[in-house]
Amino acid sequence: MLKKIECFIQPFKLDEVKDALIDSGVEGITVSDVRGFGKQRGFIKGEMPNKQVKFLPKVKLEIVVDEEIIDNVTKTIVRLAQTGEFGSGKIFVLPVEDAIRIRTQESGINAIV
Repeated sequence: MLKKIECFIQPFKLDEVKDALIDSGVEGITVSDVRGFGKQRGFIKGEMPNKQVKFLPKVKLEIVVDEEIIDNVTKTIVRLAQTGEFGSGKIFVLPVEDAIRIRTQESGINAIV
């Protein structure tokens, strides 16, 4: 079965995470520059929060993998993306019903490898 990982990490962690994911067998990654906030409402340590929300820059990675490597991939992201501070990011793992490579019409795992 295929799984989709959507994760949000700090932009300065992208290259290190990307290189390690490729080494761990990930065949493709989609990256988007996004802005958002979490529990801290966008305020960093030492700032006085108010009612306004601050959107902070993040990088969103979207990765589809075989479930056999999902644990290795998520552990790699956690190990390399954590900063020890609020805002290190989040990982979401979702089921993927199917994948189809448009060019060849291959489906399932064959569409992503």
